[in-house]
Amino acid sequence: MIDRLFHGNPSMRLLPLAFALFATTTFAADTPTTIPAAALENAVQLRERGLADTLAWDITEGLTTEIGPRLAGSPADAASVEWMVAKFKALGFDKVWTEPVTYPKWVRRSESAALVAPFAQPLYVTALGNSAGTPAGGLTAEVVRFESLDALEAADAATLKGRIVYVANPRMRALVTGEDYGKGSRVRTRGPSLASQKGAAAFLLRSVGSDNNRTPHTGVTTFAEGVQAIPAAALSNPDADLLEAAFKRGKPVSVRLALDCGTEGTYTGANVIAEITGHGKGKDYVLTGGHLDSWDLGTGAIDDASGVAITTAAAHLVGQLPKRPKRSIRVVAFANEEAGLFGGKAYAETHRKDIAHTILGAESDAGADRIVKLTATVKPSARGAIDAIAKALEPLGVAYDAAAPGSGGSDLSAIHAVGMAGLSLHQDTSRYFEWHHTANDTLDKVDPEQLRQNVAVYAVALYLAAEAEGDFGSKPGAFAKELGAH
Repeated sequence: MIDRLFHGNPSMRLLPLAFALFATTTFAADTPTTIPAAALENAVQLRERGLADTLAWDITEGLTTEIGPRLAGSPADAASVEWMVAKFKALGFDKVWTEPVTYPKWVRRSESAALVAPFAQPLYVTALGNSAGTPAGGLTAEVVRFESLDALEAADAATLKGRIVYVANPRMRALVTGEDYGKGSRVRTRGPSLASQKGAAAFLLRSVGSDNNRTPHTGVTTFAEGVQAIPAAALSNPDADLLEAAFKRGKPVSVRLALDCGTEGTYTGANVIAEITGHGKGKDYVLTGGHLDSWDLGTGAIDDASGVAITTAAAHLVGQLPKRPKRSIRVVAFANEEAGLFGGKAYAETHRKDIAHTILGAESDAGADRIVKLTATVKPSARGAIDAIAKALEPLGVAYDAAAPGSGGSDLSAIHAVGMAGLSLHQDTSRYFEWHHTANDTLDKVDPEQLRQNVAVYAVALYLAAEAEGDFGSKPGAFAKELGAH
């Protein structure tokens, strides 16, 4: 799951006011968007069918077993594209196609680390995406500890030259909202670039995860333009504790770090797209999906095979109804979300001119546990339709926060930015960040019952949006003011 989308950012406190101002100035008054009564009746049956559906489990199991880890640009990534095309066709989607996505190709070969002073201890680490490799044989250097990213920003560069920077961001708490994730991911994404600018030889941080396992959490980092990439890695939470204990002895701390990784040119992958065609004559569609790539440590079950599976199964259920909805439902298995939303950005650029036809978007990318809340960003006259969708989801345990925005999800945020109305279906992430971006992201973490609840929620939401009388406000630049409030 991409970091900058984290919904717990403190700036979100300003959004209800910003959204209210946006709502009164962006759209002229128009006919309210509504959900037909017949569609609401059909949604009851669809909801029950979703709770009994096993397709999402079958897809998640198949993708993680037959393909496994899907690091963007790897042979498994290419194999997953072929696998997904075949799966969509086998399920009877009316249209299946791919669109190219090009991005830097980062590879990981090996990684290790050890505390060498004042004690000798092995350390469990994993390289961050976009990290540079260490020199052959590794590097050994004194570690300089910082309490926070702000402290690193204030540091004298002369004290860091040739040393390893370590930022001791606090351990995440296991929360339903996952709200601590944004704090740690900020350190991970910005810290290595800042350390490089100040002359550091390498960068370490405490893993951004809520677990107590010696399984470090990887994730992307970004080096600013003109800044040289340096070796950057995350310590498992117990190993970060060990390093902290060493610092408390009051003696110099040194670490040996060996990373064999780096960027090797560019690679062209693909977004895999499938559509259930609506019965109407227009070109409008509801957009959904998840990202097909994963990090390479686990099998990418919760991040994000399950998201692709949930949305595919939901669209398939809608397609099995005696009568298709008025609008089409389009599912996208996005390419390379993990290293920077490349698939979402490519889709947004390709479909920028016809964004008004993408009437509403909702993506699944926060694991496979229960959906607990709905939020949305739509034009004011469509709020009643969102209220109706929320009411239809109440029996599934989904709360509704009408004052909070919704970008639609990780990849869909790039599409929302060019004018797509967004529906966000927030999952319970209290377990998610134990395994997120680790070797423990495997199929056994997926709870089949909770997975089915997700399918039921998405099936109802997609169907009702596709049957809506009126639109949700998608058009070029529609939500620019709301995005500015972030």
